[in-house]
Amino acid sequence: MAIIELDNVSKVFPRAHRGAAPVSAVEDVTLHVEEGQIAGVIGYSGAGKSTLVRLVNGLEKTTSGTVTVAGTTITGLPERRLRQVRLGIGMIFQQFNLLSSRTVWGNIAYPLQIAKVPKAKHRERISELLHFVGLADKAHSYPDQLSGGQKQRVGIARALATSPKVLLADEATSALDPETTRDVLRLLKKVNAELGVTTVVITHEMEVVRTIADRVVVMERGRVVEDGSAFDVFAHPQHATTKRFVGTLVADVPTGAALESLRANHTGRLVTLSFRDDSLPQSEAFAELIAGGIGFELVHGGMEDVQGRSFGNLTLALRGRDSAIDLALIRLRAKVPTTEVG
Repeated sequence: MAIIELDNVSKVFPRAHRGAAPVSAVEDVTLHVEEGQIAGVIGYSGAGKSTLVRLVNGLEKTTSGTVTVAGTTITGLPERRLRQVRLGIGMIFQQFNLLSSRTVWGNIAYPLQIAKVPKAKHRERISELLHFVGLADKAHSYPDQLSGGQKQRVGIARALATSPKVLLADEATSALDPETTRDVLRLLKKVNAELGVTTVVITHEMEVVRTIADRVVVMERGRVVEDGSAFDVFAHPQHATTKRFVGTLVADVPTGAALESLRANHTGRLVTLSFRDDSLPQSEAFAELIAGGIGFELVHGGMEDVQGRSFGNLTLALRGRDSAIDLALIRLRAKVPTTEVG
């Protein structure tokens, strides 16, 4: 069941000044996010992903199309009704957006005050959230006394204060170092797994998507250009933009300067084997080469794991009689995608 539904949604910003053209930030996007999913929306700067998330929580109004969240169509709702809908949508930000004049406790209390939750219920809820995000000892600290990772944990706790069904994370790890990023992503997975909160992660980092997402949505110039399970998008990218992103993590078939370097530094015929979950296992492919009397050396590539499934491209330098290599490649191509590159 979809909890977030965007149907034929576009957002055009008016001219910034005379002579400038209107800016089309989101163009005819139809996107449904299922309840309980973690969806990663990825794109380069200007792709429209941050505008998309602001359309979901009603901070931006659509130019055309409809947005529905948890069964309520928010398109055209007055601000008073939108404020009620937003109580069911948590939001965390790149720069944390904490109130510097309030303690950690006070920051988490703020959305409860806005929602007019009786003060008698604040203590139990805030204490519960502080323990959940691992900051029970920081309740009376101020934001400037916290590390970046601790600030983002406060941001997550604050976003969860009103028990939302949806959590939107807009570049929530971009200001963090790699180790802290991993900690925050583990917490977001915990939010999803233990609290059942549907999560949409906006990012330009493919590592974030690989770590956390069930589903990947790729945007370019305001449009969704690819959408699928995390494994399918990583293992079988279709659009050029997706291939660029995946290429930052997954070694592809070597070309250009990389291929020339391999040719210069390794003897033998260069062959890339592309392993997927439905192809011949690596061990059997290597056994095929050994049985044919062919020597080989791994010179490029690697294997990746997404959602517990492995895939990757391994480039080997094969040494032996050409006739024996030709015969082995015929047998391999019937079982695993094989490309001779040099």
